[in-house]
Amino acid sequence: MDPLARLNVDPAHVVLLHTALGLYAALLIHRGERLRPAVLLQVKTVLDGLDGQLARATGRTTETGRYLDTEMDLVVDLALNVAVSGAAGVPATLLQSLIMTVDYLWEREFREARGEVFRDPPAQAGDNPHVLAALKGVYAAYFAPQERTLGALFERRLARLTGGAPTPADRVAYTPRAANVVTANLGLSTQLLLLGACVLAGRPRLYTRSLPVQALLLAGVQLWREDRVRQSRATRSGDTGSGGDAAQPSSRG
Repeated sequence: MDPLARLNVDPAHVVLLHTALGLYAALLIHRGERLRPAVLLQVKTVLDGLDGQLARATGRTTETGRYLDTEMDLVVDLALNVAVSGAAGVPATLLQSLIMTVDYLWEREFREARGEVFRDPPAQAGDNPHVLAALKGVYAAYFAPQERTLGALFERRLARLTGGAPTPADRVAYTPRAANVVTANLGLSTQLLLLGACVLAGRPRLYTRSLPVQALLLAGVQLWREDRVRQSRATRSGDTGSGGDAAQPSSRG
């Protein structure tokens, strides 16, 4: 990253580069190749992590850059899934997006429950208003409905457990760090690593078949999150009923 920073490389150019590599990998998968697309997917993963690091290290984070990175990843994911599964790659991409939206929401919930900042504001302003408006429009049409629907679902299930008024302690119990570890390991880097392995093995469709299994895993983690709230409330109720001071939850979880 240091050489890129010294060369004043624009993080947006890194986004466009790893997008091009991902699309080329999709073309190679469609042609039936194994080694080259598998390698390109891992190079894309490295560059995908590098663009954000470069932007933060050089103080060049922008609102446009954040939307661009997210939406170019979606373009690549769609191309890859269609290359693997044809028309069935479209619903596979939606399921993949939902899995990664859970990651986003649970990280946000975790930080908000502990009074932490979820995302620092962009360091730079001056975005092209037309480009930014177009990117925001795509986000509002595709990602925002997923966030609203899943966010409302998670909040509704918590409210049901707590009688409609979750306490700060309930929210900490509902957002264990272990849940974030699970979702982080289902993030884009892991998705591309798994896809690359399936492509290299000559069985790329195993990847899209793994997505429902991943979704079931997250459903199981959600049930575990709910059970933690029940246990936390029972423990606090027992402490209060015993005549001692009510247990005070740690602000850091």
